[in-house]
Amino acid sequence: MFDPAQKSFANPASNAPSTSHSANVIPINSHNIKIACSNCNLRELCMPLGLNREELDQIDTVVNMRRKVKKGSLLFHNGDKFTSLYAIRIGFFKSFVASEDGHEQVTGFQMAGEVLGLDGIASDSHTCNAIALEDSEVCLMPFDRIEELSRDIPSMQRHVHKIMSREIVRENGIMLLLGSMRAEERLAAFLLNLVDRLHARGFSQSELVLRMTREEIGSYLGLKLETVSRAFSKFAEDGLVEVDKRNIRILRSDLLREMISRPECD
Repeated sequence: MFDPAQKSFANPASNAPSTSHSANVIPINSHNIKIACSNCNLRELCMPLGLNREELDQIDTVVNMRRKVKKGSLLFHNGDKFTSLYAIRIGFFKSFVASEDGHEQVTGFQMAGEVLGLDGIASDSHTCNAIALEDSEVCLMPFDRIEELSRDIPSMQRHVHKIMSREIVRENGIMLLLGSMRAEERLAAFLLNLVDRLHARGFSQSELVLRMTREEIGSYLGLKLETVSRAFSKFAEDGLVEVDKRNIRILRSDLLREMISRPECD
């Protein structure tokens, strides 16, 4: 079965979500400089490659704050003024929008090495909520300073454009999921995408721990909770995955990929 000591992005969090939306802001100084961009082991995921020492020093002067966000706490709220992008250093987040009647629509799941807050660039205010699914930590990147750096460091500008482009591709992928795939295909695509992103961060290529609930997965994929549960059960029965609560082991990634790549029958 699964190793209960499987590494996580953060220390084990309390089962009780925090009701506070406050977050601890910690300045980076000589005592904790080891988490600055130039020494961060996730730098290649959220910063451009090939920066020289002078350029890295410039970025370090901009990314000089980090914020701890407790499990269940909001990083930002729909309508908050947009001031910064947030590079996730540790942890896992969910972005979502809520209707007036309280219905929640999940719009994405973000992990260490990815950037949150792009939704606020167009209107200078955030258009969704971002909540921590486990104890997390982000690096604050004031957007006005990022724009300044982009003028001085061409590779930084290209990287910001790359991040924005990746968000557009992600949204197009969601539209494809919701518009043309059956329930099992949607779940297969979701699991493969998740494990591929985790593998890029040094985690297993076949095992993962879901930080989100099946209901949240359903909201993201446009499926009912019961449908998601049935799809997981079907995958397990067919020997494609092994499921132990939130622990997932992918046994036949080739068949899952074949499932989402095969053409639709007329």
